[in-house]
Amino acid sequence: MQVWPGQAYPLGATYDGAGTNFAVFSEAAHRVELCLLDDDGSETAVELRETDAFVRHAYLPGVMPGQRYGFRVHGPYAPERGLRCNSAKLLLDPYARAISGSVKWGEEVYGYHFGAPDQRNDLDSAPHMMTSVVVNPYFDWGDDRRPRTEYHHTVIYEAHVKGLTMRHPGLPEELRGTYAALAHPAIIEHLTELGVTALELMPVHQFVNDHRLADMGLSNYWGYNTIGFFAPHNAYASWGDRGQQVLEFKSAVRALHEAGIEVILDVVYNHTAEGNHLGPTLSFKGLDNPSYYRLTDDPHYYMDTTGTGNSLLMRSPHVLQLIMDSLRYWVTEMHVDGFRFDLAATLARQFHEVDRLSSFFDLVQQDPVVSQVKLIAEPWDVGEGGYQVGNFPPLWTEWNGKYRDTVRDLWRGEPRTLAEFASRLTGSSDLYQDDGRRPLASINFVTCHDGFTMRDLVSYNDKRNDANGEDNRDGESHNRSWNCGAEGETDDPGVTALRVRQMRNFIATLMLSQGVPMLSHGDEFARTQGGNNNAYCQDNELSWVPWPAGENGEDREDGEGGDGAEVFGDLLEFTRAMVWLRKDHPVFRRRRFFHGRPVEGTHDELSDIAWFTPEGQEMAQRDWDSSRAGALTVFLNGNAISEPGARGERISDDSFLLLVNASAEPLEFVVPVNHGPQWQMVVDTGREDAVPVDGPKVAAGDRVTLVDRSLAVFRRPT
Repeated sequence: MQVWPGQAYPLGATYDGAGTNFAVFSEAAHRVELCLLDDDGSETAVELRETDAFVRHAYLPGVMPGQRYGFRVHGPYAPERGLRCNSAKLLLDPYARAISGSVKWGEEVYGYHFGAPDQRNDLDSAPHMMTSVVVNPYFDWGDDRRPRTEYHHTVIYEAHVKGLTMRHPGLPEELRGTYAALAHPAIIEHLTELGVTALELMPVHQFVNDHRLADMGLSNYWGYNTIGFFAPHNAYASWGDRGQQVLEFKSAVRALHEAGIEVILDVVYNHTAEGNHLGPTLSFKGLDNPSYYRLTDDPHYYMDTTGTGNSLLMRSPHVLQLIMDSLRYWVTEMHVDGFRFDLAATLARQFHEVDRLSSFFDLVQQDPVVSQVKLIAEPWDVGEGGYQVGNFPPLWTEWNGKYRDTVRDLWRGEPRTLAEFASRLTGSSDLYQDDGRRPLASINFVTCHDGFTMRDLVSYNDKRNDANGEDNRDGESHNRSWNCGAEGETDDPGVTALRVRQMRNFIATLMLSQGVPMLSHGDEFARTQGGNNNAYCQDNELSWVPWPAGENGEDREDGEGGDGAEVFGDLLEFTRAMVWLRKDHPVFRRRRFFHGRPVEGTHDELSDIAWFTPEGQEMAQRDWDSSRAGALTVFLNGNAISEPGARGERISDDSFLLLVNASAEPLEFVVPVNHGPQWQMVVDTGREDAVPVDGPKVAAGDRVTLVDRSLAVFRRPT
């Protein structure tokens, strides 16, 4: 075999049409071997003799796409010094563009013996390991164009590749649960009809099924256990894992773009699947442990601000390079449109404290590629000072956990929530205005993958996670949920009607709030997980979306309507109607915060927003402070939108009244005077026809009765 010197950059395996360049970083290694693996299990070792700045490299003519490979690192095994090199362990390439196979758990993939954790383990891990794969970078993108949807037009739909598509009756069985399924017309039609503009995919970076879960007969379904930051997860490919997963993912992105749908990836750059000092040796740990991980003062152990065993070392230039190279790769080569960063507060930890101006954010800010896509932070981790909602730099938007908590509290009847609800409804200026950000910095959500589904939020007071095998100890215990009078499933028509109303309230509130709305997959179908609020290990029908009968013109194979979701009536149609109401009216998706006064140059003497008691009087401070207050009227002035349109034109819209009755009793509302002579109802979550075709009309001073826990919207044409 010919071995040429090759290049130190780019890292990873780079195929150029005639051969492949291999490059890998390790400062700890004395010697690194590239191992080419044959299908019969044999391997050919090539020592990487060329070294530039601790990057070992070689070019191998004739090595083609589909070739499996790994590295063996010869160097010190001294855990007390943080060094864990062991040439008996076949290691994944941190820059592998594709990964084949899965880990077959056993003592072989660990650096120590199970009965003696201080004793080095020299069992060969190769027969038990996943392997890196050389990929062909060439792909016909055709005339693919990024939708580049602005935030004020964005509606995000958070989904799991497998969970969204596994039970869709209109999909061929061999495609269900795969990237190809995302590109199927049945899925795309549902998303476009729903009004979705961005599909936020739960982790698709190659991840590992934990040893503990595998022994329990469970799996890491969610995928927050990354081992390959450049490789699409191979189990979601329908036709092979020797690079086919890359082509299939690209094809899905291309199809979604053709439909005007952006693709946002949920990425996990805060830790890896190698766990703590008792975790396996799969890649980084064996290559250069102290360069990749945050170690404690005793370097035998790992700092853990993620709750997963380890945290990546964000002050290491090699870690920062890895993350930035990965992000750029997914934007430039895979054409994705943005990222949602899991436990993003960990990325801000250079030493101990959370620093909003840490090196990572500096790099993102100046990067000409990454700075131009959507950047969404999950603004917390489990470390000290880890709750950082509102504290991320100006380029960033954030999952607004305070929005979720406040909206849940209001509709379940918690006292003293009205004032904070008003702030969340109007874009959370208390969180984002002081650093120059706008309402669109707030990613609003009521539910997401983590926690109760929307149906379970109104059906359970307490979690039911027994299926996870942890005696119901896992998952959040304080869910701000309310079961509406009966725990779990019930035949009580009164309880069911209230649950329908509450789900409509949540969806309507979400779509009428300033900021960027995010739906969780299946909530539009009233998906249930039976009260499990931490279904991370449930790769089965408990977590998969139960598509209702008739969706996309198909019948469910089991003849059911989706786990009893038929009792929730037209929730899908209601969700669609609310999304499109938002899309049709810019007053619900403003790019600037409200002023609370008339806007100059609009020739309208009314304030851009006004707040009223149910009696039709403007809210006074005592009304906001009242612990029993659970109802109000909001006036949104469509003639007082301060921001201009894309071409500098003035934006005007219809005006709206939002009547909110979160109390436990029916309430009579007086339509405010001096804000419009006549209004027409367009939404009432308390009615059977919640979005009436020709709703009743009311005049200023009229009285309108809302049933308990309901919301109504009235429109005044421009």
